[in-house]
Amino acid sequence: MKIVITADGTDLDAQVDPRFGRARYFLLVDTEDESVTAHDNKQNLNAAQGAGIQAGQNVAGLGAEAVVTGNVGPRAFGVLQSAGIKIYLAGGGTAREALEQFKAGSLQEVGAANKPGHWM
Repeated sequence: MKIVITADGTDLDAQVDPRFGRARYFLLVDTEDESVTAHDNKQNLNAAQGAGIQAGQNVAGLGAEAVVTGNVGPRAFGVLQSAGIKIYLAGGGTAREALEQFKAGSLQEVGAANKPGHWM
């Protein structure tokens, strides 16, 4: 399964970025072989609006089946949901810790946005 973890760095030792749309990086992890590729999200870091929508489209384009992040707004949630991508919230820590929690089934899947739009 391919999942995206929002992170502030380019490897699994980076901290989970609490923002989805404005996350610094998306780490695409294949849970079968634990290969990791980092994808820069710099075009959305300071976007006036639409960061969540664009980020959601980018993640869908990566072929992710799930996202692990700290928070997700309503527009990003809508894009991810329409693409069939499940969303799980991590409470912080490293991307490696979030990956282990995901694999252990200890992260809660969310059924709605947990932040209002334009959250920074």
